[in-house]
Amino acid sequence: MKMKRIGSLEVSAVGLGTNNFGTEFFSRGCTQEETNRIVHSALDAGVNFFDTAEEYSTKSQWGTGRSEEFLGVALGKRRDDIIIASKFMGPRQLPEKVTRGRQRVMEAVEGSLKRLGTDRIDLYQQHTPDPDTPIDEYLEALDRLVKDGKVREIGNSNFTGAMMDEADAVSRRRGIARFVSAQNRYSLLDKPADAGALESCEKLGLKLLPYYPLASGLLTGKYHKGAAKPKGSRFDGQSKVIALIGESQTSDARIEVVERLTAFAQDHGHTILELAISWLTSQSVVGAVIAGATKPEQVVANAKAANWDLTAKDFRDVAAILGISKAA
Repeated sequence: MKMKRIGSLEVSAVGLGTNNFGTEFFSRGCTQEETNRIVHSALDAGVNFFDTAEEYSTKSQWGTGRSEEFLGVALGKRRDDIIIASKFMGPRQLPEKVTRGRQRVMEAVEGSLKRLGTDRIDLYQQHTPDPDTPIDEYLEALDRLVKDGKVREIGNSNFTGAMMDEADAVSRRRGIARFVSAQNRYSLLDKPADAGALESCEKLGLKLLPYYPLASGLLTGKYHKGAAKPKGSRFDGQSKVIALIGESQTSDARIEVVERLTAFAQDHGHTILELAISWLTSQSVVGAVIAGATKPEQVVANAKAANWDLTAKDFRDVAAILGISKAA
C-alpha cells in the first residue's frame, strides 16, 4: 500500500470511510459482525486510516456515534496499528439546545474518545463550517486538545478555500495548531464543490481527503444508460429524494463520460474503479482517499486500486476525456 503524510501522520493512500457502520445511512447499515469483518479485511489489505464521525449513527438519533462504537470494538487491541480520524458536528446537524463553539468541541471529543475506546484521536476534524462562531474559537479549542494530548492533528471538512485561508492565517498569527487536512467531495466526475478548496490545499500545504471518490458508485461501472438501478445499489428502491439524487448522479451524460473513462482504463489494463482511485492517489495534494464499504471484498478492491501510478500523459488524456484543461 502506498503511504502518504498528513501533518505528522503516516497514512495509507486509501482509507476506509465508516459511515455505514451501525447506521441506517441509505438503508445499508452494517452490523457489528459485518463491521468486524470489513475492518479486519482493511487491516489485512494495508489500510491504516479509518474515518468516522460522532453523527454517523441512526436516522432517528443525532450524535449517538454508533459508527465510532462499532469501529472501536472492531479494532480491539489493534488500536495502535491504525490512524483514527473523527469529526465533531457543525451547527446544521445540531439540535437547537445543544451547546456551540468551544464548549461543543470539548464535549464532543470526550464522547468520541469514550465511544472509540481510546485516549486520543489522531486527526480531529470540524465537519462543517459554522458561520455563527469565529474560527478563532474553534482553533483555540482544538489547540487545547492538541496540547492536552487528546488530539494529534486537526483538519476541516466542507470548507471553502477562503475559509481555509482565514483559518490558516489565524493559526499562524496566534501560533496555535493549524489545520493539516481538508475533507471535501472530489472524484473524476466531481471537482470539490467548495470554491477554491483544491487551490487552497495546494497553497497552504494541506492534504485533501476526498470523499465519494467513486461518485456514489458510478465509477464502479455498475450503472448503464437506459438500465434499471442495480439491486442493492445506493439508489435502488430508496425514497423519492434519494431517487431524484440518483437520477442526477446517474444521468446519461455522466454515464457516457464513464464509458469513455472505462475504455481508457481497459486500454491500460485496468478497471474504471482502479482509474478512479489511482487518479486521486497519484496527486500529491491528496492524502488518504476515503472510500466506504459494506463488504470486505469492496475494501480489498479499493486498496488494490491504488497501485496504478498515472503518468503526466495519463493525466492529459483523462483531462481530454473530461473536457477540462487540467485533470490534476
